Amino acid sequence: MKVHTTHFRLFTTVCYLLLSEVIGFLKRSISIWVKPKPIDMLRINLSQAEIERLSYERYYYPCPIVQKRIQAVYIKGTTEFSDIEAGQISGLHRHSVNHWVRAYQSGGFESLCQYNYGTNKSELEKHSGSILKSFTERPPMSAREAKVRIEEMTGISRSPSQIRTFMKHNGLRYIKTGHIPAKADTEKQRQWVKSTLEPAIKEAQNGECHLLFMDAAHFILEPFICALWCIARLFVKASSGRNRINVLGTVNAITKEVITLSNTTFISAETIVSFLIQLSQHYQSLPLKIVLDNARYQHCKLVEETAKRLNITLLFLPSYSPNLNIIERLWKFAKKTILYAKFYESPAKFHQAITEFFKEINQKYYDDLKKIMTLKFQFFINENVLIYPV
Repeated sequence: MKVHTTHFRLFTTVCYLLLSEVIGFLKRSISIWVKPKPIDMLRINLSQAEIERLSYERYYYPCPIVQKRIQAVYIKGTTEFSDIEAGQISGLHRHSVNHWVRAYQSGGFESLCQYNYGTNKSELEKHSGSILKSFTERPPMSAREAKVRIEEMTGISRSPSQIRTFMKHNGLRYIKTGHIPAKADTEKQRQWVKSTLEPAIKEAQNGECHLLFMDAAHFILEPFICALWCIARLFVKASSGRNRINVLGTVNAITKEVITLSNTTFISAETIVSFLIQLSQHYQSLPLKIVLDNARYQHCKLVEETAKRLNITLLFLPSYSPNLNIIERLWKFAKKTILYAKFYESPAKFHQAITEFFKEINQKYYDDLKKIMTLKFQFFINENVLIYPV
């Protein structure tokens, strides 16, 4: 009796497995030959006028998000596409397609144009006036400092990233500070530009003289740190020792031509005299007028007598007025081009890089010189400069 029971159980198990396989095979076969019925076939009836309006607005409505909604409604009203297919074409999820079709049916075209993104306001906006006043009087150096100060003023605690978003939203930007000469006299600068520089510029524009801006720069072999777009922070190698090359140069106010004289010792009155002779030989056709600062080796009897003999007029800038000498922009451009994030293994390679740069500058960087060497000057007055409090 036990043997028969065992055989019966084995037989029923085999039959159950075979039946399961047959049912699975039939289901797979039916799914291949019978196309499933779409479950999102919501239809909408549109008039010809509505179709024409939707057809136009889906391309020319000013908001791209609303364009997608209009496109979805237009597809559902003019084709047999399902919500999934309409969503794939218009860039929306099938649930969004269904939502905007129903919104159009109930509220018309205006319901598609509702755009309420970004309407939520931060609690900090209630205190934005006092916060911005405090930050204008003493700008924070970091988002963390801003967070602490805001919490002290308002009692509202936010993360540094949220504080950063709030500051950007209210027009604050993270800007590197600049520096100006503390003893600069803006009024004297304006008078000098009007009485001395502007007449010289007019003469040069009329072809009556050559107007040059002259200065000396001292390039030191050391790492020049700058900002880079990179994945991780990079480090620039620093050369051992301190080596420098001196460059004495002029920029023509009209043609933007650059002429230089370099050495590895120092700039002296004799160097200036040699350079004036070089300039006189280069510009032989017209008188020369040179704008320069009040460095001791330039403002001496030897230089003034040589300039007079060579028919060169020296226009000395007011004290502490580098903002009126356009050649200062050339030195900044040179450092940015050949020194920032650069490593030179030896002083020889460093000198070669600077020498070749100024040798090729008139041909290779002429367009850049035209952009940066404009005859526009910045004056620092209380109305347009903020002095960071000590």
